[in-house]
Amino acid sequence: MSVLRCIKCSKEYPLDKIRYRCDCGDLLEVSHDLAKAGVSRELFDKRLGTLKWPYSSGVWRYKEIILPIDDKFIISRPEGNTNLYCSAKVSNYVQHDNLCLKHEGENPTGSFKDRGMTTGMTAAKMLGAKVVACASTGNTSASMAAYAAMAGMKAVVFIPEGKIAFGKLAQAVAYGAKVIQIEGDFDDAMALVQEASKELKMYLLNSINPFRLEGQKSISIEAIQQSGWKVPDWFVLPGGNLGNSSAMGKAMMELNELGLIDKIPKIAVIQAEGANPFYQYYKGGFKEFKSMKADTLATAIKIGNPVSWRKLEKVMKWCKGVVEQVSEQEIIDAKAIVDAAGIGAEPASCATVAGIKKLKEKGVIKEGESVVGILTGNVLKDPDMIINYHNGALNGLKSNYANKMVKIKPTLAEVKRVV
Repeated sequence: MSVLRCIKCSKEYPLDKIRYRCDCGDLLEVSHDLAKAGVSRELFDKRLGTLKWPYSSGVWRYKEIILPIDDKFIISRPEGNTNLYCSAKVSNYVQHDNLCLKHEGENPTGSFKDRGMTTGMTAAKMLGAKVVACASTGNTSASMAAYAAMAGMKAVVFIPEGKIAFGKLAQAVAYGAKVIQIEGDFDDAMALVQEASKELKMYLLNSINPFRLEGQKSISIEAIQQSGWKVPDWFVLPGGNLGNSSAMGKAMMELNELGLIDKIPKIAVIQAEGANPFYQYYKGGFKEFKSMKADTLATAIKIGNPVSWRKLEKVMKWCKGVVEQVSEQEIIDAKAIVDAAGIGAEPASCATVAGIKKLKEKGVIKEGESVVGILTGNVLKDPDMIINYHNGALNGLKSNYANKMVKIKPTLAEVKRVV
Protein backbone atom coordinates (compact mmCIF):
# COMPACT_ATOMS: atom_id res chain seq x y z
CA MET A 1 0.00 0.00 0.00
CA SER A 2 3.00 2.35 0.40
CA VAL A 3 6.30 3.09 -1.35
CA LEU A 4 9.15 5.58 -1.10
CA ARG A 5 8.87 8.18 -3.87
CA CYS A 6 11.33 10.88 -4.94
CA ILE A 7 9.95 14.40 -4.47
CA LYS A 8 11.68 15.53 -7.68
CA CYS A 9 11.66 12.76 -10.29
CA SER A 10 8.94 10.52 -8.74
CA LYS A 11 11.06 7.36 -8.93
CA GLU A 12 9.76 4.73 -6.51
CA TYR A 13 11.54 2.40 -4.09
CA PRO A 14 10.27 -0.33 -1.73
CA LEU A 15 9.89 0.42 1.99
CA ASP A 16 11.93 -2.58 3.13
CA LYS A 17 15.32 -1.28 1.94
CA ILE A 18 17.34 1.37 3.79
CA ARG A 19 17.38 4.50 1.66
CA TYR A 20 17.17 8.23 2.40
CA ARG A 21 17.62 9.76 -1.05
CA CYS A 22 16.72 8.98 -4.64
CA ASP A 23 19.39 8.03 -7.16
CA CYS A 24 18.95 11.57 -8.52
CA GLY A 25 20.10 12.89 -5.15
CA ASP A 26 16.84 14.41 -3.91
CA LEU A 27 14.75 13.48 -0.87
CA LEU A 28 12.20 10.70 -0.63
CA GLU A 29 8.77 10.67 0.96
CA VAL A 30 6.41 7.86 1.89
CA SER A 31 3.62 7.66 -0.66
CA HIS A 32 0.42 5.82 0.35
CA ASP A 33 -2.23 4.29 -1.87
CA LEU A 34 -4.95 6.36 -0.23
CA ALA A 35 -7.70 4.71 -2.27
CA LYS A 36 -6.97 1.49 -0.38
CA ALA A 37 -6.50 3.08 3.06
CA GLY A 38 -10.09 2.47 4.14
CA VAL A 39 -10.17 5.32 6.64
CA SER A 40 -12.89 7.69 7.78
CA ARG A 41 -13.57 10.27 10.46
CA GLU A 42 -15.68 7.65 12.21
CA LEU A 43 -12.79 5.17 12.36
CA PHE A 44 -10.42 7.73 13.86
CA ASP A 45 -13.09 8.98 16.29
CA LYS A 46 -13.78 5.40 17.43
CA ARG A 47 -10.10 5.06 18.39
CA LEU A 48 -9.98 8.42 20.19
CA GLY A 49 -9.50 7.86 23.91
CA THR A 50 -9.03 4.12 23.60
CA LEU A 51 -6.69 2.25 25.93
CA LYS A 52 -6.01 -0.34 23.25
CA TRP A 53 -2.42 -0.43 22.02
CA PRO A 54 -1.22 0.92 19.58
CA TYR A 55 -4.28 3.11 18.94
CA SER A 56 -3.86 4.83 22.31
CA SER A 57 -1.05 6.72 20.58
CA GLY A 58 -1.91 10.03 18.96
CA VAL A 59 0.22 8.87 16.03
CA TRP A 60 -0.81 5.24 15.54
CA ARG A 61 -4.50 6.17 15.81
CA TYR A 62 -4.03 7.20 12.17
CA LYS A 63 -1.93 4.16 11.31
CA GLU A 64 -3.36 3.53 7.83
CA ILE A 65 -2.20 6.94 6.56
CA ILE A 66 0.94 7.18 8.73
CA LEU A 67 2.66 3.82 8.32
CA PRO A 68 0.57 0.68 7.67
CA ILE A 69 2.88 -1.85 9.28
CA ASP A 70 2.63 -5.03 11.35
CA ASP A 71 2.08 -4.11 15.01
CA LYS A 72 5.02 -6.29 16.07
CA PHE A 73 7.43 -3.64 14.79
CA ILE A 74 5.84 -0.65 16.52
CA ILE A 75 7.88 1.18 19.19
CA SER A 76 5.54 3.54 21.03
CA ARG A 77 5.48 5.19 24.50
CA PRO A 78 2.67 6.26 23.51
CA GLU A 79 3.06 9.76 22.10
CA GLY A 80 0.72 12.46 20.88
CA ASN A 81 -2.65 13.22 22.48
CA THR A 82 -1.40 16.75 23.21
CA ASN A 83 -3.79 19.47 24.25
CA LEU A 84 -5.18 22.62 22.64
CA TYR A 85 -5.05 25.73 24.83
CA CYS A 86 -7.08 28.89 24.31
CA SER A 87 -5.56 31.59 26.52
CA ALA A 88 -6.99 35.08 26.99
CA LYS A 89 -3.53 36.31 28.03
CA VAL A 90 -1.90 35.08 24.81
CA SER A 91 -4.82 36.24 22.67
CA ASN A 92 -4.60 39.73 24.16
CA TYR A 93 -0.87 39.83 23.49
CA VAL A 94 -1.21 38.95 19.80
CA GLN A 95 -4.49 40.90 19.48
CA HIS A 96 -6.36 37.95 18.04
CA ASP A 97 -9.19 36.11 19.81
CA ASN A 98 -9.75 33.05 17.62
CA LEU A 99 -6.50 31.37 18.65
CA CYS A 100 -5.57 28.01 20.16
CA LEU A 101 -2.10 26.65 20.88
CA LYS A 102 -1.37 22.95 20.43
CA HIS A 103 1.32 22.01 22.91
CA GLU A 104 3.67 19.37 21.54
CA GLY A 105 5.83 19.81 24.64
CA GLU A 106 3.39 17.39 26.29
CA ASN A 107 4.90 14.46 24.39
CA PRO A 108 6.87 11.88 26.44
CA THR A 109 10.32 13.48 26.01
CA GLY A 110 8.92 17.00 25.86
CA SER A 111 8.80 17.80 22.15
CA PHE A 112 7.06 17.07 18.86
CA LYS A 113 10.03 14.89 17.85
CA ASP A 114 8.43 11.90 19.59
CA ARG A 115 5.74 11.77 16.93
CA GLY A 116 8.34 11.30 14.22
CA MET A 117 10.60 9.12 16.32
CA THR A 118 7.95 6.47 16.95
CA THR A 119 7.60 5.93 13.19
CA GLY A 120 11.33 6.32 12.53
CA MET A 121 12.27 3.82 15.23
CA THR A 122 9.53 1.46 14.08
CA ALA A 123 11.03 1.56 10.59
CA ALA A 124 14.47 0.93 12.11
CA LYS A 125 13.15 -2.21 13.79
CA MET A 126 11.43 -3.36 10.59
CA LEU A 127 14.70 -2.87 8.68
CA GLY A 128 16.74 -4.79 11.26
CA ALA A 129 18.84 -1.83 12.45
CA LYS A 130 21.04 -2.30 15.52
CA VAL A 131 22.48 1.23 15.83
CA VAL A 132 20.63 4.50 15.20
CA ALA A 133 22.16 7.97 14.81
CA CYS A 134 21.21 11.62 14.50
CA ALA A 135 22.59 15.14 14.51
CA SER A 136 20.72 17.35 16.91
CA THR A 137 20.29 20.75 18.52
CA GLY A 138 18.71 18.85 21.41
CA ASN A 139 15.14 17.63 20.96
CA THR A 140 15.88 15.00 18.33
CA SER A 141 18.69 13.53 20.43
CA ALA A 142 16.49 13.34 23.53
CA SER A 143 13.70 11.63 21.63
CA MET A 144 15.91 9.21 19.69
CA ALA A 145 17.81 8.19 22.81
CA ALA A 146 14.58 7.37 24.64
CA TYR A 147 13.04 5.37 21.81
CA ALA A 148 16.30 3.55 21.10
CA ALA A 149 16.47 2.50 24.74
CA MET A 150 12.94 1.14 24.51
CA ALA A 151 13.80 -0.73 21.31
CA GLY A 152 17.06 -2.14 22.71
CA MET A 153 19.18 -0.35 20.11
CA LYS A 154 22.39 1.64 20.50
CA ALA A 155 21.97 5.40 19.97
CA VAL A 156 24.72 7.71 18.70
CA VAL A 157 24.12 11.47 18.88
CA PHE A 158 26.17 14.22 17.15
CA ILE A 159 25.71 17.65 18.76
CA PRO A 160 27.30 21.08 18.21
CA GLU A 161 29.77 21.66 21.06
CA GLY A 162 28.54 24.16 23.65
CA LYS A 163 25.47 25.04 21.60
CA ILE A 164 22.79 22.81 23.08
CA ALA A 165 20.49 23.56 26.00
CA PHE A 166 21.35 21.47 29.06
CA GLY A 167 17.73 20.41 29.54
CA LYS A 168 17.95 18.59 26.22
CA LEU A 169 21.52 17.31 26.52
CA ALA A 170 20.72 15.83 29.92
CA GLN A 171 17.95 13.72 28.39
CA ALA A 172 20.20 12.17 25.74
CA VAL A 173 22.80 11.31 28.37
CA ALA A 174 20.20 9.95 30.81
CA TYR A 175 18.63 7.67 28.20
CA GLY A 176 22.02 6.11 27.45
CA ALA A 177 23.01 7.57 24.09
CA LYS A 178 26.64 7.87 22.99
CA VAL A 179 26.96 11.67 22.77
CA ILE A 180 29.61 13.07 20.43
CA GLN A 181 30.26 16.81 20.59
CA ILE A 182 31.76 18.26 17.41
CA GLU A 183 33.52 21.53 16.75
CA GLY A 184 30.97 23.31 14.60
CA ASP A 185 27.25 24.04 14.32
CA PHE A 186 24.24 21.84 13.59
CA ASP A 187 24.84 21.90 9.86
CA ASP A 188 28.38 20.59 10.39
CA ALA A 189 26.98 17.86 12.63
CA MET A 190 24.36 16.99 10.01
CA ALA A 191 26.97 16.61 7.28
CA LEU A 192 29.15 14.41 9.50
CA VAL A 193 26.35 12.14 10.72
CA GLN A 194 25.30 11.40 7.13
CA GLU A 195 28.85 10.44 6.23
CA ALA A 196 29.32 8.37 9.40
CA SER A 197 25.97 6.60 9.06
CA LYS A 198 26.83 5.42 5.58
CA GLU A 199 30.31 4.25 6.54
CA LEU A 200 29.42 2.66 9.89
CA LYS A 201 26.02 1.20 8.92
CA MET A 202 24.09 3.31 11.43
CA TYR A 203 20.41 3.97 10.69
CA LEU A 204 19.94 7.73 10.33
CA LEU A 205 16.96 9.25 12.12
CA ASN A 206 17.11 12.93 11.23
CA SER A 207 14.25 14.39 9.21
CA ILE A 208 16.03 13.33 6.05
CA ASN A 209 14.49 9.98 7.02
CA PRO A 210 11.10 9.82 5.24
CA PHE A 211 9.49 7.70 7.98
CA ARG A 212 10.17 10.43 10.57
CA LEU A 213 7.99 12.95 8.79
CA GLU A 214 5.08 10.52 8.49
CA GLY A 215 4.70 10.48 12.25
CA GLN A 216 4.87 14.26 12.45
CA LYS A 217 1.88 14.52 10.10
CA SER A 218 -0.27 13.50 13.05
CA ILE A 219 0.11 16.91 14.76
CA SER A 220 -2.22 18.66 12.34
CA ILE A 221 -4.50 15.65 11.87
CA GLU A 222 -5.02 15.41 15.63
CA ALA A 223 -5.59 19.17 15.96
CA ILE A 224 -8.37 18.99 13.38
CA GLN A 225 -9.92 15.94 15.01
CA GLN A 226 -9.83 17.66 18.42
CA SER A 227 -11.75 20.55 16.83
CA GLY A 228 -14.54 18.26 15.63
CA TRP A 229 -12.97 18.00 12.16
CA LYS A 230 -13.29 21.74 11.73
CA VAL A 231 -10.27 22.97 9.77
CA PRO A 232 -8.62 26.19 11.00
CA ASP A 233 -7.89 29.01 8.60
CA TRP A 234 -4.23 28.97 9.72
CA PHE A 235 -1.64 26.62 11.12
CA VAL A 236 1.38 28.56 12.43
CA LEU A 237 4.62 26.91 13.51
CA PRO A 238 8.38 27.55 13.84
CA GLY A 239 10.74 26.63 11.01
CA GLY A 240 14.15 25.05 11.61
CA ASN A 241 15.02 21.98 9.55
CA LEU A 242 11.53 22.40 7.99
CA GLY A 243 10.50 18.78 8.40
CA ASN A 244 7.57 19.58 10.69
CA SER A 245 6.02 22.16 8.39
CA SER A 246 6.56 19.86 5.40
CA ALA A 247 4.86 17.00 7.25
CA MET A 248 1.94 19.21 8.17
CA GLY A 249 1.42 20.18 4.55
CA LYS A 250 1.65 16.56 3.40
CA ALA A 251 -1.01 15.63 5.95
CA MET A 252 -3.35 18.32 4.63
CA MET A 253 -2.82 17.17 1.04
CA GLU A 254 -3.72 13.61 2.00
CA LEU A 255 -6.73 14.53 4.14
CA ASN A 256 -7.97 16.66 1.26
CA GLU A 257 -7.57 13.78 -1.20
CA LEU A 258 -9.38 11.45 1.21
CA GLY A 259 -12.25 13.90 1.58
CA LEU A 260 -11.76 14.14 5.36
CA ILE A 261 -11.42 17.94 5.32
CA ASP A 262 -13.59 20.48 3.55
CA LYS A 263 -11.05 23.27 3.05
CA ILE A 264 -7.32 23.84 2.79
CA PRO A 265 -5.72 25.73 5.69
CA LYS A 266 -2.91 28.16 5.11
CA ILE A 267 0.41 27.37 6.77
CA ALA A 268 2.63 30.10 8.20
CA VAL A 269 6.24 29.16 8.95
CA ILE A 270 8.12 31.42 11.36
CA GLN A 271 11.91 31.66 11.35
CA ALA A 272 14.31 33.53 13.62
CA GLU A 273 15.99 36.51 11.93
CA GLY A 274 19.41 34.94 12.53
CA ALA A 275 18.37 31.58 11.05
CA ASN A 276 16.08 32.47 8.17
CA PRO A 277 17.27 30.85 4.91
CA PHE A 278 13.79 29.71 3.90
CA TYR A 279 12.32 33.16 4.66
CA GLN A 280 14.91 34.68 2.31
CA TYR A 281 14.06 32.05 -0.31
CA TYR A 282 10.35 32.81 0.03
CA LYS A 283 10.89 36.58 -0.19
CA GLY A 284 12.97 36.04 -3.31
CA GLY A 285 10.11 34.27 -5.07
CA PHE A 286 11.59 30.77 -4.60
CA LYS A 287 14.28 31.54 -7.16
CA GLU A 288 17.53 30.59 -5.40
CA PHE A 289 17.92 28.82 -2.07
CA LYS A 290 21.02 29.82 -0.09
CA SER A 291 22.21 28.34 3.18
CA MET A 292 23.58 30.57 5.93
CA LYS A 293 25.47 30.57 9.22
CA ALA A 294 22.64 30.39 11.74
CA ASP A 295 22.61 32.35 15.00
CA THR A 296 19.66 32.50 17.40
CA LEU A 297 18.96 31.82 21.08
CA ALA A 298 16.07 29.62 19.91
CA THR A 299 18.44 26.67 19.59
CA ALA A 300 15.83 24.22 18.27
CA ILE A 301 15.57 26.26 15.04
CA LYS A 302 19.22 27.34 14.84
CA ILE A 303 19.70 25.73 11.43
CA GLY A 304 21.16 27.46 8.39
CA ASN A 305 20.94 24.64 5.86
CA PRO A 306 17.56 22.93 6.39
CA VAL A 307 17.15 19.50 4.81
CA SER A 308 13.48 19.77 3.86
CA TRP A 309 13.41 23.14 2.09
CA ARG A 310 12.35 21.66 -1.24
CA LYS A 311 9.53 19.69 0.40
CA LEU A 312 8.29 22.84 2.11
CA GLU A 313 8.40 24.86 -1.11
CA LYS A 314 5.88 22.41 -2.61
CA VAL A 315 3.67 22.74 0.47
CA MET A 316 3.73 26.54 0.55
CA LYS A 317 2.78 26.83 -3.10
CA TRP A 318 -0.05 24.33 -2.63
CA CYS A 319 -1.67 25.99 0.41
CA LYS A 320 -0.73 29.59 -0.47
CA GLY A 321 1.20 29.76 2.77
CA VAL A 322 3.47 32.49 4.08
CA VAL A 323 6.88 32.70 5.75
CA GLU A 324 7.75 35.34 8.35
CA GLN A 325 10.80 36.16 10.45
CA VAL A 326 10.92 37.37 14.07
CA SER A 327 13.66 38.96 16.14
CA GLU A 328 15.29 37.61 19.29
CA GLN A 329 13.43 40.25 21.32
CA GLU A 330 10.11 39.23 19.80
CA ILE A 331 10.80 35.56 20.60
CA ILE A 332 11.73 36.08 24.25
CA ASP A 333 8.87 38.48 24.91
CA ALA A 334 6.40 36.03 23.38
CA LYS A 335 7.92 33.29 25.52
CA ALA A 336 7.44 35.36 28.68
CA ILE A 337 3.74 35.74 27.82
CA VAL A 338 3.23 32.05 27.00
CA ASP A 339 4.99 31.06 30.21
CA ALA A 340 3.04 33.56 32.32
CA ALA A 341 -0.20 32.18 30.85
CA GLY A 342 0.58 28.91 32.64
CA ILE A 343 1.26 27.08 29.37
CA GLY A 344 5.04 27.41 29.05
CA ALA A 345 7.24 26.47 26.10
CA GLU A 346 10.83 26.53 24.92
CA PRO A 347 12.10 29.59 22.96
CA ALA A 348 11.70 28.11 19.46
CA SER A 349 8.06 27.30 20.22
CA CYS A 350 7.39 30.91 21.04
CA ALA A 351 8.53 32.05 17.62
CA THR A 352 5.06 30.78 16.72
CA VAL A 353 3.34 33.31 19.00
CA ALA A 354 5.70 36.11 17.97
CA GLY A 355 4.91 35.27 14.35
CA ILE A 356 1.15 35.27 14.91
CA LYS A 357 1.42 38.71 16.51
CA LYS A 358 3.45 40.04 13.58
CA LEU A 359 1.17 38.52 10.93
CA LYS A 360 -1.90 39.97 12.66
CA GLU A 361 -0.28 43.43 12.83
CA LYS A 362 0.52 43.24 9.10
CA GLY A 363 -3.05 42.22 8.27
CA VAL A 364 -1.99 38.85 6.86
CA ILE A 365 -4.04 37.04 9.48
CA LYS A 366 -7.48 38.65 9.30
CA GLU A 367 -9.81 39.46 12.17
CA GLY A 368 -12.00 36.45 12.99
CA GLU A 369 -9.86 33.88 11.18
CA SER A 370 -9.21 30.74 13.21
CA VAL A 371 -5.58 30.08 14.09
CA VAL A 372 -3.87 27.01 15.56
CA GLY A 373 -0.32 27.73 16.69
CA ILE A 374 2.08 24.87 17.33
CA LEU A 375 4.26 24.95 20.44
CA THR A 376 7.02 22.46 19.72
CA GLY A 377 8.79 21.94 23.06
CA ASN A 378 8.45 21.90 26.85
CA VAL A 379 9.26 24.95 29.00
CA LEU A 380 12.02 23.03 30.84
CA LYS A 381 13.99 22.31 27.68
CA ASP A 382 15.98 25.52 28.25
CA PRO A 383 15.66 26.59 31.91
CA ASP A 384 18.85 28.70 31.88
CA MET A 385 17.32 31.08 29.36
CA ILE A 386 14.25 31.55 31.56
CA ILE A 387 16.26 32.57 34.61
CA ASN A 388 18.55 34.82 32.57
CA TYR A 389 15.57 36.58 30.99
CA HIS A 390 13.80 37.27 34.27
CA ASN A 391 17.06 38.39 35.90
CA GLY A 392 17.78 40.76 33.02
CA ALA A 393 20.92 38.84 32.09
CA LEU A 394 20.41 38.27 28.35
CA ASN A 395 23.04 40.40 26.65
CA GLY A 396 21.61 43.04 24.32
CA LEU A 397 18.00 42.10 25.03
CA LYS A 398 15.37 43.68 27.27
CA SER A 399 13.40 41.76 29.89
CA ASN A 400 10.13 43.52 29.11
CA TYR A 401 7.99 41.07 31.08
CA ALA A 402 10.43 40.15 33.84
CA ASN A 403 9.26 38.34 36.97
CA LYS A 404 12.22 39.03 39.19
CA MET A 405 12.94 36.91 42.23
CA VAL A 406 12.99 38.71 45.58
CA LYS A 407 15.45 38.06 48.40
CA ILE A 408 14.28 38.84 51.95
CA LYS A 409 15.19 38.31 55.58
CA PRO A 410 13.24 35.42 57.21
CA THR A 411 10.58 37.54 58.94
CA LEU A 412 6.82 37.89 58.52
CA ALA A 413 7.19 41.63 58.15
CA GLU A 414 9.43 41.13 55.14
CA VAL A 415 6.91 38.72 53.59
CA LYS A 416 4.15 41.30 54.07
CA ARG A 417 6.34 43.91 52.44
CA VAL A 418 6.95 42.00 49.22
CA VAL A 419 3.74 39.99 48.75
